[in-house]
Amino acid sequence: MSFTHVVKEDDVAFVWLDHPHDKINKISFDLISEFETLLNTLENDDEVKAIILISKKPDNFIAGADIDAFTAIVDATQAEEASRNGNQLLSRLANFSKPVVAAIHGAALGGGLEIALACHYRIASNDPKTILGLPEVKLGLLPGSGGTQRLPRLVGIQKALNIMLTGKNVYPHQAKRMGLVDELHHPYGLDIAAKTAALSLIGKKPRKANKSTLEKLLEGTSFGRNLILSKARQAVAKSTKGNYPAPLKIIDCVEIGLSKGMQEGLNAESKRFGELMVSPESKQLVNLFFSMNAVKKNPMKEKAKPVEKIGVLGAGLMGSGIAMISANNGMEVVLKDINYDSIGKGTKTIWKELSGKVRKKALTHFERDLIMSRISGSINQDTLKNANLIIEAVFEDLKLKQTILKETEEISDDNAIFASNTSSLPISDIAKNAIKPEQVIGMHYFSPVHKMPLLEIIKTNQTADWVVATAVETGIKQGKTVIVVKDGPGFYTTRILAPMLNEAILLLEEGGNIEQIDDAMKKFGFPVGPFTLMDEIGIDVCAHVTEVLSKLFAKRGVEGSTKMKDLFEAGYMGKKNKIGFYRYKDKSKVDFLTRKKRKSINPTVYAFFGGVNRKTIDDKDIYQRLTWAMVNEAAYCLQENILNSPRDGDLGAILGLGFPPFLGGPFRYLDSLGSKEVLSIMENLESKYGKRFEIAKIIRDYSKKGKLFYNSS
Repeated sequence: MSFTHVVKEDDVAFVWLDHPHDKINKISFDLISEFETLLNTLENDDEVKAIILISKKPDNFIAGADIDAFTAIVDATQAEEASRNGNQLLSRLANFSKPVVAAIHGAALGGGLEIALACHYRIASNDPKTILGLPEVKLGLLPGSGGTQRLPRLVGIQKALNIMLTGKNVYPHQAKRMGLVDELHHPYGLDIAAKTAALSLIGKKPRKANKSTLEKLLEGTSFGRNLILSKARQAVAKSTKGNYPAPLKIIDCVEIGLSKGMQEGLNAESKRFGELMVSPESKQLVNLFFSMNAVKKNPMKEKAKPVEKIGVLGAGLMGSGIAMISANNGMEVVLKDINYDSIGKGTKTIWKELSGKVRKKALTHFERDLIMSRISGSINQDTLKNANLIIEAVFEDLKLKQTILKETEEISDDNAIFASNTSSLPISDIAKNAIKPEQVIGMHYFSPVHKMPLLEIIKTNQTADWVVATAVETGIKQGKTVIVVKDGPGFYTTRILAPMLNEAILLLEEGGNIEQIDDAMKKFGFPVGPFTLMDEIGIDVCAHVTEVLSKLFAKRGVEGSTKMKDLFEAGYMGKKNKIGFYRYKDKSKVDFLTRKKRKSINPTVYAFFGGVNRKTIDDKDIYQRLTWAMVNEAAYCLQENILNSPRDGDLGAILGLGFPPFLGGPFRYLDSLGSKEVLSIMENLESKYGKRFEIAKIIRDYSKKGKLFYNSS
């Protein structure tokens, strides 16, 4: 099995990368072994004066490491050795006696970019499909093949840290500006341009780093470098709260390499790569990666019907977001609302978002205009006649949604699917009077639609299989991670969020402090605290969800707080009207560095919770109560078959609600703690706080049988 194919042409050896059994090129142990032999051959070939690494795959250079192969590594020593071997090979490439050019089109990520960094020259296509990056931090790892050493030397410390600590993608024009690539070229003729570059490099030294005068002054002294690294550590500590070890280890490797030299830096990189590879955080993040990949394929694809035209009812933030991701992925969209002012605002929102990508050179002007051309606005219901899928994205009002469904069924095609983007109302209630209830489904998107990765699809007992299959296929085409859940109040994500938010409200009733409760949950690993989240969602929406779910919880003898309803009736709606748990117009709270206004606690809220005199509650009590309210409810959802699998439950909680990824999701978290500790925590909470922490039967059953949620057969 050969991964490479060499073609010689005018003193240049084109090394064509082409994984024989995969759609993309990935780095594996076999490829490393073959590449080492190839370098020996090329170095001793007098006919070859220069080398070009280029891919045969469409829209892919090297997408990174073969994660399946690397997860077979069982201990830190083995992982460290794998990194050292990779570093030795790429050090040889970097010091190769003949110039080596990387010709990049498509994804050059992780180890793929590290190979390109070891080359002497990088030419990339100017196509938006070309993305570069070192995303290892997203798997709880660090670049283990020289990335922590070569990237700072090439583009400067600050830009390198920004890339490695965020794992973000870098697009071609950004890469050229920062010096990550030397040249941009149209995808067609990339090989010819690479050949010209390779021939011009014969007998010349690689260029030096591309740094501004300010960067040279700051990064050229030990004081400046230490200042940058110190600030980076502070920023990491603030953002990760100590829950993710990889970012700090990345900074350590950069510092060692800059102060003690490249080889010491590479040694440090390999050692820390080994440590991270076997860390519990990395294992859970890798599990998440595999789970997300597993749902990229639709298991019911053969039953799905084509969706070429989508109708979106409601041109607000949700509706315009759904329209944008649909048009961006090749679908025709009719954006309908009751007046053209609303449609104008919706299309303006889409235009603004796409234009931002044009400014960043992530899209061309032509591509933006092409996407916009797929979206038409209308106030006429008849424009939905030929739509294969009609997605309603209006207010959370049952009668309104039922009316819209009735009006839509009267004019739509016989095979048209009606999907409701509701966050809590049972789909069976919306479809109660439907002519074709089998063609009604829930498609619950999360805000902002273009950024949030999850799509929760809700099927009723009547929903036809082909309708579910088509909705799933559409979601995948829109770029979403899709889970399918059973119908019921709040479905899955809203249902497990509600007890958590209710617990936060109860803590306020007990005298707790808004800021402390939010901070405790962020320290535990959630991206935002519950009160910030309620302000973002809208207190009006939270009050509505509380009402919808109250009957469900009452059946278990659990009474929820009524304070959300009281706040809403008093005019509190959160961020949307600037009156919530926080204030959003406090001029005295301005961040010194960013000059942006910071939110501050709204003290008038405390009038609903016993006054402004607050007490400090132990952080552990806060995060245990809120987290286990969510985890326990997730178990109830699996027990009641709302969920199809623990995997779907973990994906929904992490991607939809921000459950700490390094814990793996509610079910991986249960498995990692073990039944003895889980029962101890839950029994303690139940004894203190009663029925709302009554342990789900499935947790007790699994505990008795010694079963794990991910190995429960």
